[in-house]
Amino acid sequence: MKPFLVLLLAPLLAACSVFGMRSGTEEPAFTVIQRISDVEIRSYAPRLIAEMEVTGSEAAARNQAFRPLAAYIFGENSASERIGMTAPVAQAAGERIGMTAPVAQSGGDGVWRVGFFMPARYTPTNLPRPRDPRITIRELPSSDVAVLRFSGLPTPEAVAETTASLRSALTGSEWVANGEAGAWFYDPPWTVPGLRRSEVWIPVRRN
Repeated sequence: MKPFLVLLLAPLLAACSVFGMRSGTEEPAFTVIQRISDVEIRSYAPRLIAEMEVTGSEAAARNQAFRPLAAYIFGENSASERIGMTAPVAQAAGERIGMTAPVAQSGGDGVWRVGFFMPARYTPTNLPRPRDPRITIRELPSSDVAVLRFSGLPTPEAVAETTASLRSALTGSEWVANGEAGAWFYDPPWTVPGLRRSEVWIPVRRN
């Protein structure tokens, strides 16, 4: 990354409040279909995500991917255009190198997909292309997901515990898991832990 861009990123990222993302930060639109205790069943329309695959532990992968993705939305793209910060940062297990089975959230080093959702004003044709070849643009299809929110530090243990709680909450409901779980993180790392917003999600379908 160019040195001047590294210096530029610091104040831009610091513009996010120490108490969480700046008010008004865009998030992908959704409709809440149903609530099951603290779980929300949400319906999302198609949306674009800029993501990269990172090898390492769950927490280290998130940190490693953040700066290249932030550089992309702050101008390291084909149009030298500031795309704008959105929330949340998405993370899901990818495939182990040389294998097709997904990496479990709970253990070991593996490959992780970490991404930023793109603002709704962009389409696959007008979104600037990343200059970093490690970053890819993907259009996610419309989907229903079960979501459970948690606060505090978004450690791998907290993600795994919340994921287990989410799966348990779906047991006996009309919704069943339809894919692998992932996590969304809404706040910069310097946010006060008790005020952080993080979520785990699982794609679902009606049973």
